[in-house]
Amino acid sequence: MSLTDRNRLHWQCRRGMRELDELLGGFLERGYETLDGEGRRAFELLLKYPDDVLLELLMDRMAPADREVANVVYAIRRAAAP
Repeated sequence: MSLTDRNRLHWQCRRGMRELDELLGGFLERGYETLDGEGRRAFELLLKYPDDVLLELLMDRMAPADREVANVVYAIRRAAAP
């Protein structure tokens, strides 16, 4: 991934809500590289979701309809687990 692409994703992960910033930014730093091409596309799609939907998905209060997005949501949750 180019530095430009990495910086773009970094800024897209900054949502202004501490929980989302930590979950998304932390995953970008520690888990994004483990994703395959489909997973990376799904992560970018996930970043287009509104903040309220993202929070519901990542807090396990809503299930994603898209299977690839669901896989990324689960990967983010696993990466954040202690």
